[in-house]
Amino acid sequence: MGSTAFYLPLGDDRYASTELTAGPWSAESQHLGPPSALLVRELERAAPHPHGSFARVTVEILGPVPVAEVAVRAKVERPGRSVELLSAELVAGGRPVARASAWHLIGPDTSAVSAGFGDPLRSPEQAEPIFGRPEGWLPGYLDAMEWASLRGGIQESGPATVWVRQRVPLVDGERPSGLQRLLTVADSGNGVSNRLDLRKWLFINTELTVHVWREPKGEWIGLDANTAIGPNGVGTATSVLHDVDGPVGRGAQALLVRPR
Repeated sequence: MGSTAFYLPLGDDRYASTELTAGPWSAESQHLGPPSALLVRELERAAPHPHGSFARVTVEILGPVPVAEVAVRAKVERPGRSVELLSAELVAGGRPVARASAWHLIGPDTSAVSAGFGDPLRSPEQAEPIFGRPEGWLPGYLDAMEWASLRGGIQESGPATVWVRQRVPLVDGERPSGLQRLLTVADSGNGVSNRLDLRKWLFINTELTVHVWREPKGEWIGLDANTAIGPNGVGTATSVLHDVDGPVGRGAQALLVRPR
């Protein structure tokens, strides 16, 4: 890997996208993980109450995100003392390529009544490291992440449970937040649980929605993922998202499925 981060800051909320952002489909288009995390970074910076929590983040994909200079900006759509709605936009080549909306909540300490999350995954140390890429999958994002399998993964088809860790920062010179790490990984649910041969099929998500119960701790993010494909070219990839202490949220992606 020649670059040291997904993005290099250029000033004025502009960033140079490095080759590490490239997705497995095309060297010219980014995997949605880094752009989603960059949008979340801007949402975090825009939040009026820094001690609140992001309960839901949705990223809408308006077109391919090029591996090129991008600009990102965020604003508060609905201010409030306990409930805030924020939005952010990612622009490349003078046009919006992705938008995000997020509910930011300022609530009391409810740790004494926390419940309903499910069991933790086996630790990353118990997972089998995944080396290399499936045939036909391109370098970039896949090489910037460390992958380890508890069940299935990018080398196999079907449901999968994997641990993923960033090898590089989101923005050069910065340590990513837990939420940024989560969004960098969450868009990989459809990739790790894919059911189709990439050389013959496209299964592209049009959005990513993540509901967050708590901000993850540590560098490892777990994906317990499954893809369902309907009869009309539409599918859904769903993931329970984990850190080493247990589940932290759920992700979902609407998929367009069609032959190449």
